[in-house]
Amino acid sequence: MKTESTILKDCFIVHNTIFRDSRGYFFESFNRSTFQKETGMDVNFIQDNQSSSTKGVLRGLHFQSGDFAQAKLVRVLQGAVLDVVVDIRKNSPTFGKHITLELSETSGTQLYIPRGFAHGFLVLSETAVFFYKCDNYYNKQAEAGIMYNDPLLNIDWRFPAEALILSDKDQQNPLFKDILETL
Repeated sequence: MKTESTILKDCFIVHNTIFRDSRGYFFESFNRSTFQKETGMDVNFIQDNQSSSTKGVLRGLHFQSGDFAQAKLVRVLQGAVLDVVVDIRKNSPTFGKHITLELSETSGTQLYIPRGFAHGFLVLSETAVFFYKCDNYYNKQAEAGIMYNDPLLNIDWRFPAEALILSDKDQQNPLFKDILETL
């Protein structure tokens, strides 16, 4: 496992070392000691989540706030997605900035998203299975979101807007400027 810094403070791309042979492949998807050595961050993951989606499904931008904020380590088990994270930590030097990263079952990469980030992904393949480890339990009262096409964030989803599939809830997410006071 090797990590690569991103332009967002405390957000890392994790590159897995994949061992392939005639039987298939093997890799260690997470090692707490190695991760801490690589990033300087001590993370204790306590909940795993998995979703399955079809092409054009956009899930996000989601986050949990306050005591229920979550750091996540995300990866794609099957298919490919465009993953997006936005730094919503008011005191961060990268506040309001975002990155996009394509994650796929063959890329060997994961993305570590620290607490205080909004997160979303768009399915690029016919189907995708998305997996994420969380360092805090889900709490419905602490969940929140930001509109995926917020003009201040100006995220390029690299997909036709008319072909996006969003949940009713995600279509009602507020704009970034409207949640600033709650952050």
